[in-house]
Amino acid sequence: MITLLKNKHILKLDNFYFKCCIGKNGTTIKKKEGDKKTPKGIYSIGKLYYRKDRLNKPSTRLKSIVIKKNMGWCDDINSPENYNQLIKTTKKVRHEKLFRNDKKYDLLIPIKYNYQKKIIGKGSCIFLHITNDFKPTAGCIALKEKDFIILLKLINSKTKILIN
Repeated sequence: MITLLKNKHILKLDNFYFKCCIGKNGTTIKKKEGDKKTPKGIYSIGKLYYRKDRLNKPSTRLKSIVIKKNMGWCDDINSPENYNQLIKTTKKVRHEKLFRNDKKYDLLIPIKYNYQKKIIGKGSCIFLHITNDFKPTAGCIALKEKDFIILLKLINSKTKILIN
């Protein structure tokens, strides 16, 4: 099953069309850390991370992980051993905090960009996550919570996302 980012405002899956937002500076095949661009390509997706203190576990075929206060995703180019992966935030490395005050990461799925054979500085922390206002992201793809919950029922661990 392939989820398609049809354009910068529509995510398509089968007959479902979801309004979304992407990186502030559009899409690119030459992604760099901090460029605020969404990487073009076809990618696998990761597990679902969710805030148990705010939401019940959503119905999904993805493995689900509760977000804890000490969870972060490393975006530190000076920490190659941790780059673009889940870390405990007690480490002294730059990271994207997953347990946030806003609701952006109440539901999140890592997009497996620059994931297997990581290239430091090529970009990290590319997620599917929630938006309330469809403002451009730092490179992620964001949907309204209600649409994210519908999407979760349709996808599985073999789903890929095509960003063009």
